Amino acid sequence: MGKLQLIATAPMGLEAVVARELNELGYETTVENGRVLFSGDYIDICRCNLWLRTSDRVLVKMGQFPAKTFDDLFEGVKAIDWEDWIPENGEFPVEGRSHKSQLTSVPACQGIVKKAIVEKLKLSYRTEWFPENGPRYVVEMILLNDIALITLDTTGPALHKRGYRRQATEAPLKETMAAALIQLSRWNGHRPLYDPCCGSGTLLIEAAMIAWNIAPGLRRSFPSEHWPEIPKRLWEEAREEAFDAVRDDYPLQLTGSDIDPAAIEIAEAAAKSAGLAGEITFKNIAAAKARPEGEYGCIITNPPYGERLSNDKEVERLTRQFGEMMLYLPTWSFFAISPSKEFEQLYGRKADKRRKLYNGRIECQYYQYLGPLPPRNPQS
Repeated sequence: MGKLQLIATAPMGLEAVVARELNELGYETTVENGRVLFSGDYIDICRCNLWLRTSDRVLVKMGQFPAKTFDDLFEGVKAIDWEDWIPENGEFPVEGRSHKSQLTSVPACQGIVKKAIVEKLKLSYRTEWFPENGPRYVVEMILLNDIALITLDTTGPALHKRGYRRQATEAPLKETMAAALIQLSRWNGHRPLYDPCCGSGTLLIEAAMIAWNIAPGLRRSFPSEHWPEIPKRLWEEAREEAFDAVRDDYPLQLTGSDIDPAAIEIAEAAAKSAGLAGEITFKNIAAAKARPEGEYGCIITNPPYGERLSNDKEVERLTRQFGEMMLYLPTWSFFAISPSKEFEQLYGRKADKRRKLYNGRIECQYYQYLGPLPPRNPQS
């Protein structure tokens, strides 16, 4: 088998961040809306599932073809070499979406895709019945502008499910978005980091993992680990490589606070589960009383809004408090994701940079107020 065509799916607005991650891992990429395309081998399925911080899933691109009719869809799917992937006992559920296409009935299209795969596997395995009690291969069909994209999902539960967060506060920040906010900021592991609205502690935990080069997928499993096509030794090699890459030989300056004591308990439990107990300090105080320590630090936060705060006056007061706090932190930088159109006015000045992001389905801006960089030294 030649090089695999692989896809790293990306939350809206984060395609460039996912592409940069892949480039740093050594892959050449092509960026499209909602996904980043690259090529690789079986080992690259393992490595990317372990290492990608801001992508949702790693998919194998099985085929892409025009599909204006059910016959087009059936024949296109049947032409794919499914026997190269799905064993005789493989489980292969079909998921699907359709947008701006003549084939609008997703359930009907799912049925056609399933039938086409079965017909192809019948020819290969010379059987009329498949028990589907073996490894799981989720097939996805996406119809867009009458073009069908057929993929296999190597990831299973989305990559934001790192495995360390057993509980969550209301409307928590996804781990993938938290990692993106860190990577889009000026922060590095040798600078202080403070989150005055830390909630479940996700931003701080992701920051620690980035600083110490901890692969985010190390604490979880993936359905493709059970695929006979991918030798187990490749997964072992990829995990060993990830363990060897950890750099935990310097102290971190990570602090989070929240007005909700239950949130602090959840954050401390998540940090412990991530193996970072003692590396992050959590405090049960209101954001207005936050007193970041150190010089040239960064505040990165996802302040409450919408369903997390029913009172708009509270949101306004909190934003003003951020602006006042930063007057006393002249060497610090401030980063906040918010859907508020009045954020800059309430904060007290225009942001140095803004970037449109989507927190879930909510359109937000990532407001960036840039303080001075630390004096030059080998560590910063």
